[in-house]
Amino acid sequence: MKIRLATRASRLALWQTEHVAALLQAAGFETEIVPMQTTGDAVQDRSLAKIGSKGVFTEELENSLLRGETHLAVHSAKDVQSSIPRELELLAFLEREQVNDVVLSFNEEFSLDKPGIVLGTSSTRRKAQLRRFYPHAETAEARGNLQTRLRKLEEGQFDALVLAYAGVHRMGYEHLVRHTLPATQFVPATGQGSIAVECAADLDEALKARLKAALDHPATHTCLLAERAFLHTMEGGCSIPSFALATLENGRLRLHGGLISLSGEEYVEEIQTADSPAEAHALGVAVADAVLGRGGREILASIREQRG
Repeated sequence: MKIRLATRASRLALWQTEHVAALLQAAGFETEIVPMQTTGDAVQDRSLAKIGSKGVFTEELENSLLRGETHLAVHSAKDVQSSIPRELELLAFLEREQVNDVVLSFNEEFSLDKPGIVLGTSSTRRKAQLRRFYPHAETAEARGNLQTRLRKLEEGQFDALVLAYAGVHRMGYEHLVRHTLPATQFVPATGQGSIAVECAADLDEALKARLKAALDHPATHTCLLAERAFLHTMEGGCSIPSFALATLENGRLRLHGGLISLSGEEYVEEIQTADSPAEAHALGVAVADAVLGRGGREILASIREQRG
C-alpha cells in the first residue's frame, strides 16, 4: 500500500519527511508526501507565544490523520504539544541528531562576548537562557523558516542567530556555526534533535508494527518518553521556557529538566536518574514535580501574569 505522509511545507520539514519516506521505502512501502501549511507557518507577524494556540505547527497535520486523508504525520519532535488527542498516538521517534543550540553568523570573527550584540531567535526558552548567561546581549524576534531567518541575518537585522544544530546540519549550513552552546547550560527543549512520527490510534495494528519497526529508534524513544512526561506534568508548551534532556547509557536513564523565568533571573533545575528504561515516564513526572515544588509553580504563575 502507499503510505501518505503529512508534513509542513518548509524545506527543513520536507527534508525530514523525505528521510522518513526513504526509511519506509527501504522497508518495502510506497510513499506519497503531502505538504501542508500550518498556523505557525501562516502567521509570521506575531511571536509563537502570542499566537496563543497549542500545536501551531502540528494541528493541520493531525487533522489530516483524523480525517483519514494521510497515514502518518512527520513533525520536529520539539513542536509536538505536551498532550495530543486520544485518537492519535506518537508511533515512532527517529534517531536523535546532536541536541545543542548553535550560534550562526556570516561574520567569521563573531564573538558572543561583544557588548550590545543582537541575537535573533523565536524561542522563549533561548531568549530567557541568553538573558541569564549573556546579559550583555540583546535578543530580537526571528520568525520564519531557516532560509527566511538567514536572509534577515544577511540584511543585518541581527548580528547572529541562535538555532538548533539539527536543522542547521540537515540544511547544510554548518559552515556558518560560530559557537556551539553547551547542552549542560543551554539545556534544549523537549524533543530537540529528533523527528516524531504520529498516526491515528485506530490504524491497523499490524501496519503500525511494520511502520514502527522501519522508523523507531528505541533509545531515542525512551529518552523522549521521559522528556515528554516532564513537559506534560509541567503543562508546558513552546511558549513556556522549560527545558529537558534525557540521555540513556548502559541501561541507565538520566533526565535534566528545569524552568527559567522570562527575564532569566529565576532558574530551577533538577537532575535525576532511573535504573531502567521502563521508568522513563515516572522519571519525567518526578523531575517535573521537583521543579514545580522548588519554585517552578511561582515562575509559571509569574509568566502567565505577565502575559495577561
